[in-house]
Amino acid sequence: MHPLPLRRGVALAILGVAAALWLTALVGARPAAAAPTDAEARVNNFYAALLDTMKQAKRLGTKGRYERLFPVILDTFDVPGMTRLAAGPAWQAASPAQQAELTDAFSRLMTATYAARFDDFTGEQFEIAPAVDQPPGNKLVRTRLVQSNGKIYNLNYLMRAAAGGWKIADVYLDGTISELAARRAEFASITKDGGPDALVGLLRQRADKLLAGP
Repeated sequence: MHPLPLRRGVALAILGVAAALWLTALVGARPAAAAPTDAEARVNNFYAALLDTMKQAKRLGTKGRYERLFPVILDTFDVPGMTRLAAGPAWQAASPAQQAELTDAFSRLMTATYAARFDDFTGEQFEIAPAVDQPPGNKLVRTRLVQSNGKIYNLNYLMRAAAGGWKIADVYLDGTISELAARRAEFASITKDGGPDALVGLLRQRADKLLAGP
């Protein structure tokens, strides 16, 4: 398995607040003292699907993992909201048809990134801490990816209430690096010269490159 689903520094935001008490959510899980909130449950379900895909990674191949994860990504992440924020001013300049293309291309790249990076299972564990309230009505779900060699990555999720329940609105790498802020900065130079269509093309190109793997 590649260590992170998204690039550090220029990352999505797909991950810093240290948890005082960590609850093992999936592999080797311990019983929680209290029932998880809906926001925690959403992340838990995502990790469960991700782990199941990792365990079948070699049999499925990159495209098979993509097909498994695509509906999970749509159910877990506020993809339209994340696309709008990542695209920045280009979103406002885009026609409704272009906005639909941007959202589709962004969701495709997100899924392809997870499918390509999480390509094996070697005993990884995901841990989830109790959600923390964030103004103005959001929640922060703090998690850790613990690799079999003991290496730990902090992956925190900003959750917003949306149609269908709580959904991930941003991801913080190393607990503090906003994926959307990094994406927005990266995309600004692309849309400045080429507009929304150039960004759609870039997103599709990157997804295609990831999906060309085994």
